[in-house]
Amino acid sequence: MPIRVLASELIDQIAAGEVIERPASVVKELVENALDADAHRIDIDIERGGIGLIRVRDDGVGMSPDELPIALSRHATSKIASLADLAAVTTLGFRGEALPSIASVSRLRLLSRPRGGAERAAEMGVDGGRVSAVRPAPHPPGTSIEIRDLFFNVPARRKFVRSEATEFGHIMRWVERLALSRFDVSFRLRHGERRVFDAPAVDAAGEEARLTAVLGAEFLPAAVALRSGAGPVGLSGWVGLPTASRAHPDQQFWFVNGRSVRDRLLSNAVRLAYRDVLYHGRHAVYVLYLTLDPHLLDVNAHPSKLEVRFRDSRQVHDFVFRAVEQALAGTSPGRSAVSASADSAAGPHEYAGRAQSFDFADARGDPWALAASVRDSASGTMAAADIAQAAQPLGTALAQLHGIYILSQSAEGLILVDMHAAHERVLYEKFKAEEAAQGILSQHLLEPVVIEVKSHELDAVLEDRASWERAGFELDALGPTRLALRRVPAFLASGDVAATVGAVIRDLELDAGVHHLDGAVDKFLGTLACRTSIHAHRRLTLPEMNALLRQMEATERANQCNHGRPTWARLTLSQLDHLFLRGR
Repeated sequence: MPIRVLASELIDQIAAGEVIERPASVVKELVENALDADAHRIDIDIERGGIGLIRVRDDGVGMSPDELPIALSRHATSKIASLADLAAVTTLGFRGEALPSIASVSRLRLLSRPRGGAERAAEMGVDGGRVSAVRPAPHPPGTSIEIRDLFFNVPARRKFVRSEATEFGHIMRWVERLALSRFDVSFRLRHGERRVFDAPAVDAAGEEARLTAVLGAEFLPAAVALRSGAGPVGLSGWVGLPTASRAHPDQQFWFVNGRSVRDRLLSNAVRLAYRDVLYHGRHAVYVLYLTLDPHLLDVNAHPSKLEVRFRDSRQVHDFVFRAVEQALAGTSPGRSAVSASADSAAGPHEYAGRAQSFDFADARGDPWALAASVRDSASGTMAAADIAQAAQPLGTALAQLHGIYILSQSAEGLILVDMHAAHERVLYEKFKAEEAAQGILSQHLLEPVVIEVKSHELDAVLEDRASWERAGFELDALGPTRLALRRVPAFLASGDVAATVGAVIRDLELDAGVHHLDGAVDKFLGTLACRTSIHAHRRLTLPEMNALLRQMEATERANQCNHGRPTWARLTLSQLDHLFLRGR
């Protein structure tokens, strides 16, 4: 076959393959054009999952009759005019490909009337690439675009369209994303005769209503607000508490300069920020808005405009990671609460940090000094005044339940603490702080402790020797199955070193490849904290219980253990009254 120039209709259909994947792609492109046109209200009508009809009507600036044919021409746009404009795009669209691509695979009707007193509107149509003449038509100021019989002339593409319910589900998710990108714009979505989404425009005070409409009533009570800035970069939004994680990443929303994106770099930064607090296999929930100088961003990475490139990707990654990590560091007793009743509605007082700017105060006093003052022989009684005056978020310990849980009384009600999970988090944060400051305190042994291990376990330890050394160990091999410990962390010196180290080795082997922590040192310290923390059936005195509660209150991320499990829960007085029908 000789080389030839492709027909313009075929060129448009090839371009449509890049831009228009399914009906939801059409909705996305048309709504983004409406937003670029300064629309304040956008109505979307769908029939047969978008295959029968997609109609998007807006009240934007509109177009004059002379602009309609140009708008349907390839590479025609009002949003950029030079290479300099492309280097700092601030609009959602700019490539001039969407409308002609859509028109080449559908029957399109375009109606528009400019704002500012234009006497009448104009319309024109395109039927599978065949363009009709411009003619007058009735229409209010703004633009309407109707797309009928999508892919009617591209049978190969039509075969890949799924069921009506599936395609409408994709449309619905895109409309929700777009609604989260612009709180100041009204969105209405109808499927057939049924109105399925109606989000009036709101100001900053009404943002919570739209978040609830998209993410459900359970999102905000289990989320904290985030606002952070560094030079030309800013990050704001909401991040869900680890206890609100989901089995699928279906409630993760990223917006960069108002554009909805799916960016691996940003998603990875958030994932790393959650690594200390999220259970393996679970996915965080968040709505985040990144703003930065448009010159530091390339939005021309793909025709779908879902991908972006950052001029300094490492700095953006680190900024996002630190901002989200700092927000999650506030998930400790007194900064956010965990309800013991899964179906109870938590009021604003339960999560006081949600609607306020963050003030991450330093830990109150030295919890380690407090722990050192605890004696096994201390009195097990507690004065009534201590209960009445207990101002601590986790209250005052009452008893131990089955050697697993601590029961505590606070001003709000009853607190239940998983003592192993809580102590694990306390130790892990302590180890991390020590390692980052001056290294974990260690002690040389007069005689080395020799441990019998399997040959492959010994190889794994020696391969990861650096992590062991940073955690306070000095070790070497005495043979193919003998490991010698010559220096150990100070807190292990008086314990069963061999048993603890053996357990850590086995845990690290089991967790290989599936651990939720990515850093080798963090993974090691997390495992070490798990193995050296209080375990079930260890009897604690009341002073020991209270010491642990105070340590939790002074420890970041203390609402979850290292594996993401909750460490404590609360039954409020009103919930207890409800259980016992008091006041009825």
